[in-house]
Amino acid sequence: MEKNPVQCQFVTALDSIVGKWKPIILYHLLQGKPLRFNELRRLLPGITQRMLTLHLREMEEEELIKRVIYPQIPPKVEYSITEYGMSLSPILEALHQWGAAHVQRKRLNKENNEQTETD
Repeated sequence: MEKNPVQCQFVTALDSIVGKWKPIILYHLLQGKPLRFNELRRLLPGITQRMLTLHLREMEEEELIKRVIYPQIPPKVEYSITEYGMSLSPILEALHQWGAAHVQRKRLNKENNEQTETD
């Protein structure tokens, strides 16, 4: 069976950024300031240490973020967005805007449905 190249491109792109936490991690790193592991954890209430580690490793493998280890005691590790990862900025901004509009639309639909039921 032949694979659909367009579908494969979408799947490849989404695999890099989809997940409950990846877009939010990228959002924080896109602010430009390198963040340490525990700083990221504080910014993401509800994420487990294991899940944060997994997502950071996956995005590092995809070259979206970089990890810098400073040789000191205790060891210091910082995560930052790569130049390649910065290319996701307009995509994530567009997703954010669409999401905000979608939430607004759902709220209005719910209000309209509730209004219709009371009439």
